[in-house]
Amino acid sequence: MTCPPLAPLLFPHGTMGGCFSKPKPVEVKIEVVIPEKERSKEEMSPNGKASPLIYKVNGTARHYHLEEHPIASSPYHNPKDMVEASVCHVKDLENGQMREVDLGCGKALLIKESGEFHAVGHKCPHYGAPLVKGVLSKGRVRCPWHGACFNIGTGDIEDFPGLDSLPRFQVKIEKEKVYIRASKQALQTQRRTKMMAKCISLSNYNLGSTNVLIIGAGAAGLVCAETLRQEGFSDRIVMCTMDRHLPYDRPKLSKGSCEPACAVRSCSYGCFANSQKHLLPQLVSTSPTLSQQRRNRSPDRPLVSMDSQPEQIALRPKEFFCTYDIEVLTEMQVAAVDIKSKIAVFKDGFKMEYNKLLIATGNTPKALSCKGKEMENVFNIRTPEDANHVVKLATSKNVVIVGASFLGAVPATGFLKQSGINIDSKGFIVVNKMMQTNIPGVFAAGDAVTFPLALRNNKKVNVPHWQMAHMHGRIAALNMLAHGTEISTVPYLWTAMFGKSIRYAGHAEGFDDVVIQGDLDELKFVAFYTKSDEVVAVASMNYDPIVSKVAEVLAAGRTIRKRDVELFVRHEPETCLGYQGKAPNMLVAVPS
Repeated sequence: MTCPPLAPLLFPHGTMGGCFSKPKPVEVKIEVVIPEKERSKEEMSPNGKASPLIYKVNGTARHYHLEEHPIASSPYHNPKDMVEASVCHVKDLENGQMREVDLGCGKALLIKESGEFHAVGHKCPHYGAPLVKGVLSKGRVRCPWHGACFNIGTGDIEDFPGLDSLPRFQVKIEKEKVYIRASKQALQTQRRTKMMAKCISLSNYNLGSTNVLIIGAGAAGLVCAETLRQEGFSDRIVMCTMDRHLPYDRPKLSKGSCEPACAVRSCSYGCFANSQKHLLPQLVSTSPTLSQQRRNRSPDRPLVSMDSQPEQIALRPKEFFCTYDIEVLTEMQVAAVDIKSKIAVFKDGFKMEYNKLLIATGNTPKALSCKGKEMENVFNIRTPEDANHVVKLATSKNVVIVGASFLGAVPATGFLKQSGINIDSKGFIVVNKMMQTNIPGVFAAGDAVTFPLALRNNKKVNVPHWQMAHMHGRIAALNMLAHGTEISTVPYLWTAMFGKSIRYAGHAEGFDDVVIQGDLDELKFVAFYTKSDEVVAVASMNYDPIVSKVAEVLAAGRTIRKRDVELFVRHEPETCLGYQGKAPNMLVAVPS
């Protein structure tokens, strides 16, 4: 088998990690060997049975076949790494039930649905939530904390947040007993990264040309890049970001606590959009001591994150980007996009030609406009350095947080004003259900877009949620490959303050009433936002997994009526949804 010419990869100042920047490039020679499968794909005629898509790279036509994906094989080959154990009797589980089982060197989630047993990892790969306390419905389990969904047959992630899937384990029945065979390594890690392709044509490109250019390196951009590789895309992918870091978990910059001695005074906290912020109790307090934080904090939030280093909150390690040929241009700002020539122009004059473009620039912090805004102790938080600086200076000081809504930010889309890409009056990029803009080959995702929300009769909305950015990125990637996939996810968000977590699902814009179940004083409640007779959103505190339960019902296209809220909270979905007998495939854990 022959090899293509050596392909150059460029990294900043000689550092590895799949990222590079234009100044002072260091050339590293990497030998890329094309597998037989990929070589045959390259040689296939455009008139072959696969009916390939055609991409142009530097004027040369290349073919991409939709049915050709990376070969799915088990990453665990060492027989000594395997363990097998009897975990229960076949009659111990009814259809629609889940159980956490111990194999001696780790736990698995055993599920019975439609008479069949399945076994997957028992912890959500996002923040480690126990999935046995989640919601099982129609072949997938939804995380009780943040709403991520996993296919019980494959373990694959189907809704977000998070990047990894669950490991899947073998199940067999012998003499009325259920056995699970699993990798010890998988039982320990409780996560699985999907198989991905690599770039096989780096030598076809120069520095200023790429097949896919992703502007922005947040959740939407990274999920787009990963999805392309997962679907077998083997051309060049370049991400660019104004940040100096590889993609990181930005919500953690504000979800953690400051130092124990830092007091927060006269600061109300609103968790949702402006139209919703007054419906939940305002929390006005001073910061609890460190010991109180340890006792009171919810298990789904970090103790301290504002002083985290970028490497500690990275979404992927730098080796990941190198392994899968996802290149990242750091500290590079796009100043303009020429849609006719398909060229992105950077602030420093550097230009990059693209074939497909994703714009995922997110928001920028909304700066103060009042007198004193320029004082040295006034800050916005967007980067790890911003958060670190605040923590350092806030020790033993009083801190005032200005603003009580969900986000104090504006779209980072100013560079597109003369591009021809459709921008609405608020600065949001307008996209359709496939995350496509009005320009062919140009997609947009994340906080900077408005898109049709299926949950609200395809009304164009802006949903600046971490979970939604993930899904936008995936949908955009699939449609770059002409899959024709439309977005239909239910918005899901969470936030935390002083050790208490709030969950939220749906879209409450235009609500006309709120039905409260539970005890507000005890901070154990559910708030149902209704419009006319229909529940359009739900928020809760200390009432898991009620929000995931509602999200799953809404995702199935079913309606919760205002009059049925009390029954729903009492865990009688078959009654409130009009079912005769037991609701099919719905399991919900009762909150303790």
